[in-house]
This record gives sequence, C-alpha cells and structure tokens, in this order.
Amino acid sequence: MSLYGTEFASRLLLGTARYPSPAALAEAVRKSRTEIVTVSLRRETAGGRSGGAFFEMIQELGVSVLPNTAGCHSISEAVLTAKMAREVFRTDWIKLEVIGHHDTLQPDVFALIEAARILSGEGFQVFPYTTDDLVVAEKLLEAGCRVLMPWCAPIGSAMGPVNQSALRALRANFPEIPLIVDAGIGRPSHAAVVMELGFDAVLLNTAVAAAGDPAAMAHAFALAIEAGRQAFRAGMLEPRDMAVPSTPIIGKAVFQ
Repeated sequence: MSLYGTEFASRLLLGTARYPSPAALAEAVRKSRTEIVTVSLRRETAGGRSGGAFFEMIQELGVSVLPNTAGCHSISEAVLTAKMAREVFRTDWIKLEVIGHHDTLQPDVFALIEAARILSGEGFQVFPYTTDDLVVAEKLLEAGCRVLMPWCAPIGSAMGPVNQSALRALRANFPEIPLIVDAGIGRPSHAAVVMELGFDAVLLNTAVAAAGDPAAMAHAFALAIEAGRQAFRAGMLEPRDMAVPSTPIIGKAVFQ
C-alpha cells in the first residue's frame, strides 16, 4: 500500500486513545503489526511531561505517526492545529477532521474541503476524514488530497458498514486513490467486509482500545483485514438468485 509515496506492508492503522494503560497500547500496536498510528496533538501537549513520555513510547515502537485534528469544529481551528502538529511531530502528514455535528461526529464537509485546500497549499499531505459522498470525495481530490478516509458509520458506534452501496461506488469511481475506512468498525468481520469491497486499509481505535483484551483484538483485526484483502484479490463468488449445483451432472452414473 502506497500513501503519499511511502510503501507500507500493513493495511491496518491504529488509533492511540482510550487504552487502559500505555503498556496495553504498546502491546496492541505490536500484535496488530501496524506501521502507522494516529496521535492527537491535544494528548501530546496537554499532559506536560506525561505527553512527552507518551510520544517517546510511540517512537520506540518504530511506527509512523499520523497526527490528527480531532475535536476541531472550524477551518481556522483545524488549520492551526495541523500547523502545531507539524512542529511537534515533525511530519507533513495530517489526518484532517473538522466536526460538524456533535452527536454523530459527522464531518462538516464544506469546512473540510476548504481546510484541505489550505493545508495542501502549505505542503501538508492530507488524510481527510470524510463521509461516503462521491461529490465530496471529488472536491477533496481537487483540493489536493491524495488519500480519502470515508466513514462506514459514526465514530465509535461499532455499527459496521451501514451503506455498502456507497462504499462500492467510492471504490468504483476512484480506482487509483487509496481509500481507508475510518470510523464505525466494531468487529473483525466488519473490517473483512470493507476489505472485500476493495478498500486499501482500515483505521481502528475504539474497537481495539475498549476491548477486554486490546492486544488479542488487535491481532484478530490484523487477520481479518488480511483475509478480506486476499479474498478481494482472489475474486469472490457473487450472490445468485437461484441454486447452482456444486456437483457436475455430466459424467454422473445412470442407474436403470
């Protein structure tokens, strides 16, 4: 998988919030075999010395850091947070979130597009958290994004892919663009489904962090994502309207 010119073997991105302990987070990262973790600027800066220790732990794990603008509700707030994140984490990558609805945490797509345009113009490599809308996706690409991160359900809802038709349409319309499902995945089977649709990767947080055993759940998701990807590449049998015998009739013995 190639993201802004960098190749990755793993197709699982892992969030770093809400784990019961730093040790649990570290073990989940290892078991997931992820190469990219998302980190909130607020977590890094708000904790003082503890924030610095957290970032040191992430560095020791040897993974790439994708800072995010979680909690931002306006263009100016998201742009400022992204600029601060670039200084703190020393990367041009930014997972861009501009929240528009407090209950569903649905992105404000109008502000998202404009913020993406501003940040892309200032050299950022933007990973936009967006809806599954085709027009919004096209506008984000026009704004300079080279990766799209559509939700499959609201953040933390664990509902799984509620609109597979929309996700299929995204894949069909943007065959060359890396598509990473972000938000709404609750079970490994959900991750397998979206990978079977041809998506390039899955970003998880709550489904792993809130599990009874985060490390075991991270490993389960890694296996499911790999299975879904291999199934997509192998070519799956499509549903049929009628039964089709698995045993051929030709050559069958005839009894009289």
